[in-house]
Amino acid sequence: QVQLVESGGGLVQAGGSLRLSCAASDRRTFSIYAMGWFRQAPGKERDFVAAISWSGSRADYADPVKGRFTISRDNANNSVYLQMNSLKPEDTAVYYCAAGAGYTRLVGGRPDYWGQGTQVTVSS
Repeated sequence: QVQLVESGGGLVQAGGSLRLSCAASDRRTFSIYAMGWFRQAPGKERDFVAAISWSGSRADYADPVKGRFTISRDNANNSVYLQMNSLKPEDTAVYYCAAGAGYTRLVGGRPDYWGQGTQVTVSS
């Protein structure tokens, strides 16, 4: 069982930036798993935000965040990050870290593990 712990959420004004972090409990699993970020706004479905392959050679983004968000990972420290710039009020959501053995399954919303989530609130 892999535990994922997110941090870095908070309240920010529109146009600002935040960096989310996710630490995994198991180094061996983390190093071979694809990692991703999802978000869920109140009353809405949980949506894909970004994903990165185990090696970091591939990354994909949802259209609403392309050009503003960047996903990265540090396998030596079992961590994945989401740098969020030019934040908008519509980015307000609980952000979840996810890990999966299969990249396509993870992007499709079916990872093997979920974090507990961290709140991001963007004020206008």
